[in-house]
Amino acid sequence: MGTVSSLKKRDFSQSFLVSLPLFLNIILLHFGASNSASLNYTKYRQVSTLRLARIEKHLNKINKPPVFTIESPDGDIIDCVHKRKQPALDHPLLKNHKIQRVPPKLPRTKTVKTDELRERNNNNSSSRRRSDAAAWQIWHERGERCPKGTVPIRRSMVHDVLRAKSLYDFGKKKQNIFQLSRRVDAPDVVSGNGHEHAIAFTGASEEVYGAKATINVWNPQVEIVNEFSLSQIWVLSGSFDGSDLNSIEAGWQVSPELYGDNKPRLFTYWTSDSYQATGCYNLLCSGFVQTNSRIAIGAAISPLSSFDGNQFDITILIWKDPKIGNWWMSFGDNTLVGYWPAELFTHLADRATMVEWGGEVVNSRANGEHTSTQMGSGHFADEGFRKASYFRNLEIVDSDNSLSSVQDISTLSENSNCYDIKNSYSNEWGSHFFYGGPGKNPQCP
Repeated sequence: MGTVSSLKKRDFSQSFLVSLPLFLNIILLHFGASNSASLNYTKYRQVSTLRLARIEKHLNKINKPPVFTIESPDGDIIDCVHKRKQPALDHPLLKNHKIQRVPPKLPRTKTVKTDELRERNNNNSSSRRRSDAAAWQIWHERGERCPKGTVPIRRSMVHDVLRAKSLYDFGKKKQNIFQLSRRVDAPDVVSGNGHEHAIAFTGASEEVYGAKATINVWNPQVEIVNEFSLSQIWVLSGSFDGSDLNSIEAGWQVSPELYGDNKPRLFTYWTSDSYQATGCYNLLCSGFVQTNSRIAIGAAISPLSSFDGNQFDITILIWKDPKIGNWWMSFGDNTLVGYWPAELFTHLADRATMVEWGGEVVNSRANGEHTSTQMGSGHFADEGFRKASYFRNLEIVDSDNSLSSVQDISTLSENSNCYDIKNSYSNEWGSHFFYGGPGKNPQCP
């Protein structure tokens, strides 16, 4: 009853805001700069009743009526929504879509040797294996679960939208981050759009039907509210310099603007037109069909890696169902999360031609200097295990629905004095790399 009562108060407060006079001072509570003194989450804004009405209308569209609601210890509201009522099915291309009920056939894989991470962590008697909490998120901590037949959806609130530049921009990447060429000599590779990367990638024009990697999770500090730091897999097809790029993405990210805090969260993204009009983060627009009742996309991940301490990682697999053609995502130990229907895409309706793995930050140069937003652990690749971030066991899915270790990858770091990458190979970790950095430093002014 306590949870239900608190939710009614929240809903009433939002309705009350709409009825106030023409201009309002909106105080974004619950987002004090407790994580970082430089992050200003509390803002006073003048917002018209017309804009608030538009926001409420949009929220009523994406926040579906829940069967059950869970209030997470970190402040998130998780709505358990009947899977046939989820936002995905509002998409115009999915009007007649029937949720795929038969699970896809997982890609075949070779027998995996004892994992080097586990061997190293097990030398410390106080360590925990990541697999013990592979699908664990903070909202689970009180033991509450979504009922069978529902999917957990992180509720969006008025203050979430107000942190975005506009209602149109809410939940979207601000620009086509792939307008930059993957050539190191590209003239706008650093300064063009404020996004910087440290990535490994396959050769262009390959036939790829999926990708997999295990990524350790950190809590990088983000300097200002409209920057972010993420680590992800990109599954791509189409043209980087045109308007037809298709991209499916998943990983973890810290984004104060999107989530209102500095916690690393599981996220997804998709676009079929180079980030222009289609797609969004997580379930903030229609498209991604969720099938799992235990994993909330956009919810905080726990536990986290610590510097010179235990390392905790997540495994993400994205692959195309060879029978039906939908692009599925699994998390942890082959736990199916959901899928991107083939109808959403043009090029990816057939196959992918490139995969990228790695980190990305936004460098807004707010004070005329490089941002101090960290990538990964905030430490350079040379510092290695327990100190730098890593992607291990990089694999791709071929046309026979088989996983194989990536043998030939290239790497790119647009500004290695700020963030760098170093790849390698071992029997335990297969193709892998360390990456990241602190951003602003004496060599990165």
